Amino acid sequence: MRLRRFVMCGYKNAKNRLYKTVDLLTVLLYNITVYECDLKRNISRVLERVDKATPAGGRVTVIAATKTVPSDIVLMLHGSGICDIGENRVQEYLSKRDAFSGFTRHFIGTLQRNKAKYLVGDVALIQSVSNAALMDTIDSLAAKRALVQDVLVEVNIGGEQSKTGACEADAERLIEHARGLCHVRLRGLMAVPPRNADERMYERLYAIYRKYEGGSFDTLSVGMSGDFERAIAHGGNMVRIGTALFGKRA
Repeated sequence: MRLRRFVMCGYKNAKNRLYKTVDLLTVLLYNITVYECDLKRNISRVLERVDKATPAGGRVTVIAATKTVPSDIVLMLHGSGICDIGENRVQEYLSKRDAFSGFTRHFIGTLQRNKAKYLVGDVALIQSVSNAALMDTIDSLAAKRALVQDVLVEVNIGGEQSKTGACEADAERLIEHARGLCHVRLRGLMAVPPRNADERMYERLYAIYRKYEGGSFDTLSVGMSGDFERAIAHGGNMVRIGTALFGKRA
């Protein structure tokens, strides 16, 4: 009798655990389904807003900024109309690289010279080149790998001490420096204007871009979730969207 009660008790406990597991999986699948619906709605809204802000005959590339976004969520972007992914941290990029298969990959965060080796030849565009030493490192790595790496010069258009990027005068010197290298192709500029930046700041950035625009110098990456429409209105043709797509990150 004791053995029978022991077996029955074990069976009931196992069954209860199974029910709890099924309940948790049900809730998890429900949450994923709800999130996927929210993501699809967010994508539709963002693309619609970008389309409305884009001048007639213009084209704006939308980059999904995926910092802290899990790989399974990134995979939901397939077939959404967003084909470009941007990561801010090298280590996170490497851990999620498999999920980025099929997307055009960008690096959009602060980059240290010793981490450049993980990106050269692996991402389509390094957007955050802020000094000549980093530019030279990328050029050297690309030469050793027999390739040409596309880059953007990052401009600290607001002159903020808390942000990386070349000041306006240094940015022009860095542009000229990059043009003398053989294994980087300078595609344009990237900037993160301050919150509530006035129109003149975008105009100054666009003035630098227009000075060099032409040929492969064809990209002005400016504008995030809070300002991308304003950025597009001032000549931006690449925007980096995170919160408006994925919601606020914890």
